Amino acid sequence: MIEIKSTRVRAVIDELKDQYMEADANCRPWIIGFSGGKDSTVLLMLTWIAMQELRDEGTELRRCVYVVCNDTMVENPVIEEYVTTVLFEIGKAAQEQHLPVQVVTTTPQLEDTFWSCVIGKGYPVPNNAFRFCTEKMKIKPTSKFITDQVVADGEAIVLVGTRLTESQQRERSIKRHEIKGHRLSKHPLNPNTFTYAPIKELMLEEVWWVINAIPSPWGFDNEILYKIYLDASADDYECPTVVTDDSHRSCGQSRFGCWICTVVKEDKSMSSLIQNGVSWMQPLLDFRNKLVENRNVSELRCSTRRNGQAAVDSTGHNLGNYTMEYRIEMLRDLLKVQKKVQEEHSSVRLITSQELIAIQVIWFRDGNFSTTVNDIYNEIYGYSIPNLEIGLQERLILERSCKDPSHFQLIQELLALQKSKVLLMRKYGLQNDLDEQLDRYVKKGGEAC
Repeated sequence: MIEIKSTRVRAVIDELKDQYMEADANCRPWIIGFSGGKDSTVLLMLTWIAMQELRDEGTELRRCVYVVCNDTMVENPVIEEYVTTVLFEIGKAAQEQHLPVQVVTTTPQLEDTFWSCVIGKGYPVPNNAFRFCTEKMKIKPTSKFITDQVVADGEAIVLVGTRLTESQQRERSIKRHEIKGHRLSKHPLNPNTFTYAPIKELMLEEVWWVINAIPSPWGFDNEILYKIYLDASADDYECPTVVTDDSHRSCGQSRFGCWICTVVKEDKSMSSLIQNGVSWMQPLLDFRNKLVENRNVSELRCSTRRNGQAAVDSTGHNLGNYTMEYRIEMLRDLLKVQKKVQEEHSSVRLITSQELIAIQVIWFRDGNFSTTVNDIYNEIYGYSIPNLEIGLQERLILERSCKDPSHFQLIQELLALQKSKVLLMRKYGLQNDLDEQLDRYVKKGGEAC
């Protein structure tokens, strides 16, 4: 048993043991949202230690604990690499220690990823008034897992690493949902789901004490996490004084999120990482800053939204989705940044092949058949990716059947729309897509075959 010298931390572990042993008809599973940050790390560490102690005391561990990591697919690459490594170690250690702990990673649906929305559909990048990313990339994937687990087990308990002293907003949120006299609170979004905040009373200094003074129960080196925070600490962050030996200096409380986040005015953690030697991230920061600068440029926005609704303010400024030309420019710039970064870190991938195909599908649906994703990828990388063109036999038949070359092109475009439907989860609307493409063709003066 690990000796815990802090009475307040010891109390949290004892409470976790008591709550774990609470009599449940179905042994409601625990779901721990793990981001790899300091708070979720401490939450999992103390939960793990509580389970170890119960096991060593001869208690049967019947309640399953799911460690759920939400991968937005645009995570800070430094954190993403760290979290991937940690999750592997957690899964391996759980098996070796015979603990009922399972690691789960959730991702957004293909049509909901950041690049599918911004480069594909032309959504303006998020700001405080338009934060589509939170719903599509974080809430939906995690809620789906929770809902699926609730269906399987009847109810579930979500353990959260929020603390009262973290921020006034977090404190209000915790107190708003808690049931007085009870540890569990009703989940604000998911029915038959409860939340539990075991470390809500811990101070920031105590969080860092746990990380620095208690060995990781899954055998990982917490000094790596400490170093990441140290490198990402901006000058204006308040740093707690956490000293367990002479090698520990003060460390900041920087927040890590998506490297492309445009909601914050300035990405201080990424800037600090660059200043502290992670210079290969500079192209990412430059690209992110460019997206912020171009967000409200009228010439880069359409006069209508995707649903056709007018989007022009009283001054004539366009407020609709991004123009196709700008979406093409963004993809070209993103691939250039990716290629540049991969010269030093070949494992870094800023956009997936699936997203590239999804973007092409969306561009087809929006009537763009001239500049393809394949063209842009070839231009930047010098080799091709799979495209959606019809086969040689089909093309020969069409060419013989259509007298006008434009008719052949039209049918190719309609077939591309039809084929693209199988790539995205939302398969409705095909008839509308075909009708719209025919309308666009007719307006250009074409005639049917």
